[in-house]
Amino acid sequence: MSDFIQDLADGLARDVLAGSVDLDDPYFYEQVAKVVGASSPTLQEAFLTSIRIRLAEKRGREFLNKALAAKRAGTKPPEAPREAEKGGH
Repeated sequence: MSDFIQDLADGLARDVLAGSVDLDDPYFYEQVAKVVGASSPTLQEAFLTSIRIRLAEKRGREFLNKALAAKRAGTKPPEAPREAEKGGH
């Protein structure tokens, strides 16, 4: 059942993040999480985990691209945000 829940949650997370662009609301996922949580706290938790992971991957990829672009241009690379030093999941 765990894989099933994670697959549902990740699919929803992917669709919600894409929809957030169309809605011009980067925090729309918070509303969806409330709707999901009203029926299934288990799915809500998996959904929010997928959202956090996808957002973190996006930020990491953007940082990588900026660092590579700086290297190619011979300019100073970007600095990692201070929050990254504190850790996380």
